Amino acid sequence: PWKPFWLKYGSRLASRPLAFVRSFASPLLFLIMSKKASKASKAADSINARLQLVIRSGKYQLGHRSSVKTLRNGKSKLILIANNCPALRKSEMEYYAMLAKTGVHHFNGTNIELGTACGRFFRVGVMSITDPGDSDIISSFAGES
Repeated sequence: PWKPFWLKYGSRLASRPLAFVRSFASPLLFLIMSKKASKASKAADSINARLQLVIRSGKYQLGHRSSVKTLRNGKSKLILIANNCPALRKSEMEYYAMLAKTGVHHFNGTNIELGTACGRFFRVGVMSITDPGDSDIISSFAGES
């Protein structure tokens, strides 16, 4: 007589049929999810690599207050804002950047991830790049948003 495949192969699978299905389906799910995330991760790797180059060879300011100061002085070339930055602070930074004719890039990550991308162990909500150094981050991300 016909039996489900998990009943044929011993009591271990017969007692836990969903465990077998999960163990079979998880590699397939992983492959599907990795294909979807590859384009987003490539973009994130691109901005992170360019950001590392700015950290090594350029000049920058971390934080809201010092970024506002660089915008007021006209020294800032690009502003990076984390996606969980408060709305009022985000709109204020966009307004100052518009007055200073400076590009704004909305970083696709939280302030924790922006701090980690800068090589810091603390959160960074706003980052101002004053000198890109060897990086081409300003030409690639300034006209985006």
